[in-house]
Amino acid sequence: MSVRATRRGNDEGRARTAMPANLRSIVVNGQEGIGLVEVLVAVAILGVTLVVLLAAVSTGSIGVATTEERATAANLARSQLEYAKSQPYSAAPASYATVTPEPGYTVSADATSIPGGDSSIQIVTVTVTRDGNTLLTVEDYKVDR
Repeated sequence: MSVRATRRGNDEGRARTAMPANLRSIVVNGQEGIGLVEVLVAVAILGVTLVVLLAAVSTGSIGVATTEERATAANLARSQLEYAKSQPYSAAPASYATVTPEPGYTVSADATSIPGGDSSIQIVTVTVTRDGNTLLTVEDYKVDR
């Protein structure tokens, strides 16, 4: 029996050395390969990182869209106010013709008199809206010259 045991031990030794290199386990500093827990932790860290990155990109794009909307509203209000001032004076209460706004935006320019003041001075109120939401309201004075 000891001969068989020796022979069997030698066969096992040959089988191990005959295995291709990619099928043998790698031993580094007494540790064999990567465990399931380590793989799951690495995947979880990568997943959390990806989610945070996508959230940051989403927040950034929303911020850019909001800033662009506000800038467009400010430009429209400035243009409308200058256009209303360049038109002939109309006694208050009055509405002045409007500039052609960008698609989705609406602009209005209304004049009101100053209570108890001179009838040749009025307040022009320009309102810029988008999809029914008021984005910006600007007021300035217009004088009858």
